[in-house]
Amino acid sequence: MLNQPERQAVGAVDRALLILETLAAQPEGLALADLADDLGLPRSACHRLLQELLRCGYVRQVREHGDYALTTKLPALGLNFLGSTGIVDLAQPIIERLADNAGDLVRLALVDGDRLTFVAKAQGARAGLRYDPDMGIDVRLSCSAGGHAWLMTLSEERATALVAAQGFGSPKQYGPKAPTTYKALMKILDEDRARGYSLIVESYAPGMTAMAAPILRRNGEAVGVITIAGPLQRLTPQRMQELGAPLRQAAADLALVSASSPLFGRRGRA
Repeated sequence: MLNQPERQAVGAVDRALLILETLAAQPEGLALADLADDLGLPRSACHRLLQELLRCGYVRQVREHGDYALTTKLPALGLNFLGSTGIVDLAQPIIERLADNAGDLVRLALVDGDRLTFVAKAQGARAGLRYDPDMGIDVRLSCSAGGHAWLMTLSEERATALVAAQGFGSPKQYGPKAPTTYKALMKILDEDRARGYSLIVESYAPGMTAMAAPILRRNGEAVGVITIAGPLQRLTPQRMQELGAPLRQAAADLALVSASSPLFGRRGRA
């Protein structure tokens, strides 16, 4: 039913984290039976974990239906963490400037070990269609502009290993032009390297286009990516070519300020 993280829940901590990740994508809440079935957990074990999360204040129960939903405690922790690192103060003006130029959604994702996670955004679209997915999600590496922008900075072996660990996912969950083989993906990455930024058309979702550039240290290591995404009828391939230079400039600006944030400074070392 739900697009769950592709890992097996082994211990109690892992199961509790999977519950939190699942509820984060379901703000209206989920019934115990649905949550347990989606995660492949025994209902009794899922109930015990939910009771512990309730006791700790991370989960609440919607009284009308008995469903379980996240409280604001976990998002507040994340916002407090990002605020203390200075990443919002440093990156937000650059992101907003690019969003105003592009007229579409601009997002910043940071590399953290084997993961790439969105942490900040600015919406440039003031009217009409808006593409605005949830923040805090891990980027799907195989079919997203952000994933490609990171993978293009890595060796073929490293890129292949990261995609293998995450999986290509089910084709029906993504766009009709999403790559489904390593050969197809590597061909796309070669084109991205030659261009200097990634570009996708209906790869991540039907009717959606996106582009992304890596944020590079002086040694060539990527600490994050900056992306532009929007509907195909507005963010056309020609428009994306026009935005190539501003996108790369924003990535270069973020690289310059990255040394001032401990969050940037430790990326990729896990």
